[in-house]
Amino acid sequence: MANIKSAIKRVQIAERNRLRNRSYNSAVRTLMKKYFAAVEQYAANPTDESLQYVQQRMSETTSKIDKAVKVGVLHRNNAARKKSRLARFLKRHQPNSIAQEATAS
Repeated sequence: MANIKSAIKRVQIAERNRLRNRSYNSAVRTLMKKYFAAVEQYAANPTDESLQYVQQRMSETTSKIDKAVKVGVLHRNNAARKKSRLARFLKRHQPNSIAQEATAS
């Protein structure tokens, strides 16, 4: 254990940051899992309500990822990769007619 006052404070700050980082990372992982489950459900039964639910989950997840970047928990490239993964997953699981229209535009 550190004996110097500034070192003791740094240990306390590091512990505080570790707990904050852990909570953000856990929340991001949880939201991503819920989003993936919602997309799977939408792929099985594509309705307007389920698509709206997927978009709501996407919004919540990207918001949490952006907040994690703002706080400094995630690097911006890591966040961009996570958000890209979410969008790519939805595109792969959409019905063919919707996916073809999106690529034709």
